[in-house]
Amino acid sequence: MTDTEVDKSQKSQKPEKSEKKQKKSDRWSAGVIPYAEMGYWNPDYQPSDTDVLCAFRVTPQPGVPPEEAAAAVAGESSTATWTVVWTDRLTNYDTYQAKCYRVEPVPGAENQYIAYIAYHIDLFEEGSIANMTSSIIGNVFGFKALKALRLEDIRIPLHYVKTFQGPAHGIIMEREYLDKFGRPLLGATTKPKLGLSARNYGRVVYEALRGGLDFTKDDENINSQPFMRWRDRYLYTMEAVNRASAATGEVKGHYLNVTAATMEDMYERATFAKEVGTVIIMIDLTIGFTAIQSMAKWARANGCILHLHRAGYATYARQKNHGVNFRVLAKWMRLAGVDHIHSGTVVGKLEGDPNAIRGYYDTCRLGKLTVNPVRGIYFDQDWGSMPGVMPVASGGIHAGQMHDLLYYLGEDVVLQFGGGTIGHPMGIAAGATANRVAVEAMIKARNEGRDYHKEGDDILRAAAKKSRELDVALSTWGDITFNYESTDVPDVVETPTSV
Repeated sequence: MTDTEVDKSQKSQKPEKSEKKQKKSDRWSAGVIPYAEMGYWNPDYQPSDTDVLCAFRVTPQPGVPPEEAAAAVAGESSTATWTVVWTDRLTNYDTYQAKCYRVEPVPGAENQYIAYIAYHIDLFEEGSIANMTSSIIGNVFGFKALKALRLEDIRIPLHYVKTFQGPAHGIIMEREYLDKFGRPLLGATTKPKLGLSARNYGRVVYEALRGGLDFTKDDENINSQPFMRWRDRYLYTMEAVNRASAATGEVKGHYLNVTAATMEDMYERATFAKEVGTVIIMIDLTIGFTAIQSMAKWARANGCILHLHRAGYATYARQKNHGVNFRVLAKWMRLAGVDHIHSGTVVGKLEGDPNAIRGYYDTCRLGKLTVNPVRGIYFDQDWGSMPGVMPVASGGIHAGQMHDLLYYLGEDVVLQFGGGTIGHPMGIAAGATANRVAVEAMIKARNEGRDYHKEGDDILRAAAKKSRELDVALSTWGDITFNYESTDVPDVVETPTSV
């Protein structure tokens, strides 16, 4: 796109019917023709089982018809440019043109529309997130005819899913690696996340793991800084992991962040992490899609669980009208091959509408998805035999929320209590013990058939009578909540019905 590109709908007067017929019949005349008349708007099109389908939230500029804006999105994300080019006739252009086949107004939102667009599978390279994203979200988000554009959901056909590796191990294999079943896994981010020496960092890890957590982790911005180089951190951390495993008789892990400036550096760090015995490594979303896929292949080949921190995602995923919805990112990362991804908490300090978060978790874990407007899911999705990704809940959660966390997020999740472990008045190990007692009390109540969500406070208070650590945790954080209006919620809400 250049500044010479013209908003065809704004620059010209609406043509008379006879003029429209003239343009339609003269598809290959030199000059500018509306995208809708070039074949990118096709309300009669029936999507194929092998098509990639996208749902875009389109906000047209004033005077631009929604069908034309949607056709422009289809065109500019597939084969079109701003003017007629005769070289289209050298291709099977009817096949390679993306086709907007439906446009629906968004309930309660002025001048917003959901445009459903189908892409032929042959438009994409097999097994490449980089190619898929360059095609679908490449130039079109800067298109002048649009005030805003957001990719809300995507349907990846099973034929295309099969060209991707998928999670290095998946939920089932991870639980078998750890020998831990029937409850959420517990973790914590080492705090403060910057400034500790390697030895003191290892001390935090040991205390948290011996107190009852399954995992500790590096945070997204711990790499190899002057105050703590990566090799020193790995050595002290793995000493702590091994000592905690010996003390508790459980498999323990620490997410060693291998994020670095180059792939060569990341492979070096990951190889060293494996050599010192880690069961899990970590990468940041900011390394890019190609690097993520490369590390996922390494993780499968080398028997390491791969944790992805979604660092930077909210720069384009949080706003309601522009960017890429996190559910799309979650699908891309499942294809790319991560085993973990941070997916929201509902009750923590970070953005998270309950229905939207449940939709994200379904996207990560389930083998098949069905359309569910309440949870923001626009398409059915069949993952075939591709394993699920373990969602991670992190950011402002504590033991007093355990019943809410289990209710909203389920059992196959890593609950990460950073401040809610390390900030415990009795010490780090006590904070870890409080979280372990809370989750086991809640799981026990659930397995006994109790309404653990409704009775959650009572269950925790009863458990706290036998656990000083949990009692202090509830006294310290029991009333702490982060109640702010979510900026991103599904467009429909569940309507209560009477029986």
